[in-house]
Amino acid sequence: MANQIANCLIYVLIALFLASPSSTLASSDAPFIVAHKKASLHKLKSGVERVSVFIDIYNQGSATAYDVSLTDDSWSKDVFDIISGNTSASWERLDAGALVSHVFELESKIKSLFYGAPAVIRFRVPTKAALQEAFSTPILPLGILADRPPEKKFEWVSRLLTKYGSLISVTSIVALFVYLVATPSKSGAAKGSKKKR
Repeated sequence: MANQIANCLIYVLIALFLASPSSTLASSDAPFIVAHKKASLHKLKSGVERVSVFIDIYNQGSATAYDVSLTDDSWSKDVFDIISGNTSASWERLDAGALVSHVFELESKIKSLFYGAPAVIRFRVPTKAALQEAFSTPILPLGILADRPPEKKFEWVSRLLTKYGSLISVTSIVALFVYLVATPSKSGAAKGSKKKR
């Protein structure tokens, strides 16, 4: 009798265990927003540096996100002037597996070390009344108008040798082998002419 109750209890637990992932999967039918923010510096002339900001937004979820808006207010108007684009953008929808990108350029004339905050992405899910929020990755600190050490003249040679050194050595050895096999030696040609006599 105890064995029958134990077996029945085990069957019930197994049934609950197998039924629980399906309910979890049904509730996970939602958008999952991943955003990557990166910035690059370009020194234009003495005293002016341009910052290009790239924000890629991915929907890694299994449902469409609606009314997607991007806001990146971490760029102080005292330090940066907007050259092209806007620090905010919006899209009507972002389908599952889709990617959208946003680019804007800023210019700074003030020397500083800038720490940028993540961009904020707000979107609507049809099954929820409140707007959902996601954040982008933060950028590394930007040394605006920072004194950078000059690049060494032959640093690119060492980088090329590091990257392609083994390929160059193997190609050289194969070429030398082919040359030695393909060209007849002078001592072999002299021996051949003596044998013909």
